[in-house]
Amino acid sequence: MKIPSSIWTLLIGIVLTLASLWYGQNHGLLPTAATDEALLVDGLFNAMMIVSTGIFLIVEGVLIYSAIKYRQRPGDNEDGPPVEGNVPLEILWTAIPAIIVIGISVYSFEVYNDIGGFDPHSIHEAPMTQESMTMPGAAIAATLSDTPPSTEPNLNQAKSDEAMQDPATAAVRNADQIPQLRNAPGVGSVAPTLGASPENEGKAPQMVINVTGLQYAWIFTYPETGITTGEMHVPVGREVRLNMTANDVIHAFWVPEFRLKQDVIPGRQSEIRFTPRVTGSYPLICAELCGPYHGAMNTQVVVESQEAFDSWTQEQLVASRETLNQAVAVNPAGLSPDEFLAPYTKEMGIHPEMLHQVHH
Repeated sequence: MKIPSSIWTLLIGIVLTLASLWYGQNHGLLPTAATDEALLVDGLFNAMMIVSTGIFLIVEGVLIYSAIKYRQRPGDNEDGPPVEGNVPLEILWTAIPAIIVIGISVYSFEVYNDIGGFDPHSIHEAPMTQESMTMPGAAIAATLSDTPPSTEPNLNQAKSDEAMQDPATAAVRNADQIPQLRNAPGVGSVAPTLGASPENEGKAPQMVINVTGLQYAWIFTYPETGITTGEMHVPVGREVRLNMTANDVIHAFWVPEFRLKQDVIPGRQSEIRFTPRVTGSYPLICAELCGPYHGAMNTQVVVESQEAFDSWTQEQLVASRETLNQAVAVNPAGLSPDEFLAPYTKEMGIHPEMLHQVHH
């Protein structure tokens, strides 16, 4: 009995659908999803993998089938039959990709919004002056240089001033040497922010950490305790906000297990909010080429239980007091800050050769 082509098409469609669904959920291409935000990003990635796998199998399957069925037989030297266009088919294979792209775009925006990346209140046009209307490019130049002065509040300066109220943060940032530039969303000049998710909008984060990037190290300061360290520790299950800026060039804060990456820019105050969910030690990588030793700019983010975090905090406080006492007691006259502090850099997780970059 000959099976109708419609039945074959249905069976093949079912097999391809099941294969795409299985591989989209079991590809194993991503590392551990260690935050709430990572689960949202993984859902989007898995959806794209399902669609991509299905399209790949259909296209490659048709190509292989056609190459076998319509191959040239021995002794067949005739021309192939003329094939006219099929308008309904062309409309179909144009409409389907369009629908897929629109669907993924909407899904992507929803994920971006859910991790706090969209703030409708921050969208406005850069102020226009008579000079900017008559000179091409003058609006961008004026906005970047703050000339003429704008009446809009300088949010970067306000965030910088807030962070600098912490003495530990003030000790490592060059805020007095790097002017805080104004945001200008209308011309694409802003401090990047992944803020609170919709359910946490308006709520204060449960923990704030100030992050300073410099060639070639990360410095973390905890305003609540005054701790300064080169390795970030956070408790599991608590929302964390990172206030970030750079002392020299552009860096990028990237933890693959968190599925979050944010530029760290001199003169701007970047922000990330996330909630860690899986304990472990995860690599923090600078994802922006920041100089010849860029590859060495990495450290660890440790997600641990609240009890372990409290214990680590107490250890850091005790260690910092002991280090201070030793510094007061044994600092001989004539030693530069670099020479004197070099023995203590290991405790902070900072490369000794990077010590001279820290602002005292």
